[in-house]
Amino acid sequence: MKPLKSVEQIGSDIGVILRLDTDLPIEGDKVLDNSRLLKSISTIKLLLRKNNKIVVVGHRGRPEGMDKSLSLRIVYAELMALLERDGENLVENIFVEDIKNKNEVEKALKDNQIIFIENLRFWKEEELGNTKLFDNLKKYCLAFVNDAFAVAHRKSASVLLFKEMLAFYGLSFIEEANKICQVFDNLERPLTIILGGAKEDKLKYLEELSHKADYVLIGGKLPKIIEKNSPLRQNKKIKIAELKNDGLDLSNKDILEFKKIISKSKVIIWAGAMGFYESSENRKGTEEIAKEISKNSGYKIIAGGDTAASIVELKLGDKINFICSGGGVMLEFLSNGTLPAWAEE
Repeated sequence: MKPLKSVEQIGSDIGVILRLDTDLPIEGDKVLDNSRLLKSISTIKLLLRKNNKIVVVGHRGRPEGMDKSLSLRIVYAELMALLERDGENLVENIFVEDIKNKNEVEKALKDNQIIFIENLRFWKEEELGNTKLFDNLKKYCLAFVNDAFAVAHRKSASVLLFKEMLAFYGLSFIEEANKICQVFDNLERPLTIILGGAKEDKLKYLEELSHKADYVLIGGKLPKIIEKNSPLRQNKKIKIAELKNDGLDLSNKDILEFKKIISKSKVIIWAGAMGFYESSENRKGTEEIAKEISKNSGYKIIAGGDTAASIVELKLGDKINFICSGGGVMLEFLSNGTLPAWAEE
């Protein structure tokens, strides 16, 4: 990994576009877990101490166009509350509905020190990687700071801004990047990767992961997606669960086989629950795998918000060496050795 320029090196009295991880779990008008915002408070306070104008950008969910149920207004309010509770003097701040509205953006930047932009995925340019989406901001902002490690594997516009602006990385981003690199610079064997959850984009990494790992264990919804005649099922390193309850949980046979492999592993990376964890009758697989991982004396990495939430709920967080904020970013880095967020041209 090439060295990352820290936000500590940024100048004073300039406009800064700050990419945060704003994809928080929300129920009604309440944020259920604000840990992703908490990670970035130190970066924000550093920027404020340098009297910089901060334009916060991020996304939430996977909206198709404007979907107010996925607005970032609640996240904006949570961030302001955190800054106030953390003893930060309240500065002028505002929520901007439309990043493309030149007049709205200009007035917000003129009158406020913190500007929070609505969900970037409301505009197609974000996921298409079209940085013209930020033209109204770039007129007033000299620098870009990325403190959203969980989306570092995406080629979205708000990740690729580093190619066009004076770019720095937030304190939380650098901490996570360094921890991952340290693990893989001194990798012990056997390495076991456990994949679960429902996001089938994890499967695109499978072939490459099977070359890097000694074992790849697959649960969650993923076994139902892998076709019966897929060559992946013939790969001896890949263990695909048979599942039970119509694919909602691991079978007892799966649990025993997975636990046997986990017990002899030196490094374990787990991304994705082993079943439909939201349902109490389908939690056994996830809970048994979590407990087995926690007993292992090797190096244990949990990757992704849902997986981390299950570890926290089971009160096993102190048994884990490193909790990575994103499952996809971990798999991308492990597969390719770099990430779009800092890839060379």
